[in-house]
Amino acid sequence: MAGVTDQADGQMGRSPRRAEAEALSLGLPALLAEAEHLAATLILGEHGRRRAGAGNEFWQYRPATAGDGVRSIDWRRSARSDQPYVREREWQAAQSVSLWLDEAQSMGFSGSIARPAKADRVRLLGLALAILLLRGGERVGLLPDLPPRSGRNQIAGLVAALGRTASADYGVPDVAALAPRSRAVFLSDFLGDMAPVERALAMAADRGVRGVLMQVLDPVEELFPYAGRTIFESMSGALSHETRKAGDLRRKYLDRLAERKAHLADLARAAGWHFGGHHTGDSAQSTLLWLYRAMEHPR
Repeated sequence: MAGVTDQADGQMGRSPRRAEAEALSLGLPALLAEAEHLAATLILGEHGRRRAGAGNEFWQYRPATAGDGVRSIDWRRSARSDQPYVREREWQAAQSVSLWLDEAQSMGFSGSIARPAKADRVRLLGLALAILLLRGGERVGLLPDLPPRSGRNQIAGLVAALGRTASADYGVPDVAALAPRSRAVFLSDFLGDMAPVERALAMAADRGVRGVLMQVLDPVEELFPYAGRTIFESMSGALSHETRKAGDLRRKYLDRLAERKAHLADLARAAGWHFGGHHTGDSAQSTLLWLYRAMEHPR
């Protein structure tokens, strides 16, 4: 449930979907400017990018795991223990990072004209994170069909790929293009059916992909400040529920939301991912920093 919404009619001779797409395209330059500004507010030292990978400088020893080649084992270090150890070197090569920014109908919700819609905040966070990663030499792409690439020109590709609002009420991450042992960031409200999300995360984990699940919600969806006669309607209008005692639903709704968050956290933990939450009423800066740090320090 995304909350209480009012469905506006499209203009004569133009569909609501087309009007929405045109409005978004006009706002893309402003979105890019805001994302550039947000990224510029973070001062990130090079120490934040240290991690294991291909390079010349020693980084750390770690216990060998399935998939490690015999040549990677440090036999001198392993001789001092009951298990083999791998000598890792500091990361020096670009990594591939794929973003999934949920743009389903539910993401168009905002509980107040003073706050951005969830989709707007997701685009801002995703684009600002991409700018930071690209500046750091990473390759960044947008699921499902913009492959990760490096360089400033990729930002234009990311901006052009935004705004393809889906017709479904809730989004489903498409991970078919995820490269093995890459990284990923899923930004969504995660309020729909969890089964497709579970399958997508399992497929990503099977490929050795590590990343972040970030649940973006409007404060209204956290507080459920409704009482009396209320009509709850999905953003597409396909789902509707009317009640005369909305206040009686608050406890049950809050319990189910807590269960959903706990389930997302468990899924992320099992897959070796991070899980975080963000409210559209809060500053984007702290969440952007958290996302960046989570990408630099995978589980």
